[in-house]
Amino acid sequence: QVQLVESGGGLVQAGASLRLSCAASGDTLSSWHMGWFRQAPEKEREFVAAVSWAGSSTIYADAVKGRFTISRDNAQNTVHLQMNSLKPEDAAVYYCAGRHRRRLWVVSPTVADFSAWGQGTQVTVSS
Repeated sequence: QVQLVESGGGLVQAGASLRLSCAASGDTLSSWHMGWFRQAPEKEREFVAAVSWAGSSTIYADAVKGRFTISRDNAQNTVHLQMNSLKPEDAAVYYCAGRHRRRLWVVSPTVADFSAWGQGTQVTVSS
């Protein structure tokens, strides 16, 4: 099982940018489809973005399309989420997640589709 550790969260003003990183260990990152989810207080965890194991396919939630970009570097065993034009409603704990590539790529990812999770990194956006 892959172990995932997120970093890069913080407090920013609305309109600013942040880049989250997810470092993988314990397995080769190229064996995993990867995703980002977020959870705001008193809300359910929701899908943000996903990238297929080779990086050939990406999916985004409507709320972040055009503002967030997911990328991966399999050689460095890292996944990134570039977040631009941040809004107060983007504030949440952001989680990195993995889905083994032996399982098919999903076009509408949910929490249940991913088996490996990081501990999360807090993103706070002030208005």
